[in-house]
Amino acid sequence: QMQLVEFGGGLVQAGGSLRLSCAASGRTPSNFAIGWFRQAPGLQREFVAAISRTGGLTYYADAVKGRFTISRDNAKNMVYLQMNSLNPEDTAVYYCAATFSGGSNWYRIRTYEYDYWGQGTQVTVSS
Repeated sequence: QMQLVEFGGGLVQAGGSLRLSCAASGRTPSNFAIGWFRQAPGLQREFVAAISRTGGLTYYADAVKGRFTISRDNAKNMVYLQMNSLNPEDTAVYYCAATFSGGSNWYRIRTYEYDYWGQGTQVTVSS
């Protein structure tokens, strides 16, 4: 079993920045690729970004590419999502998730491809 806990969400004005954190514990977190997803009320959960087991590779959804940066510190079992130039369309509950994947095409963008999920943290961007 693996546990994931997100924190760092809150209220921010359009154009502002937030950094989300995901603390991992339980099964060896460095054996898992980590993804960030988000979900607004009435909408499906959508992929945001992913990072490989070692942290050497990243992958982003087009909607956030150039604005968000995913990173990880395996020594601390932490994953981060730096969000810049936020707009109201970024308002959602953000989740981190873990999947055991690697090699070529290591990244996963579908919710069912992930094995463990955090509880989510609310991000609200005001206009």
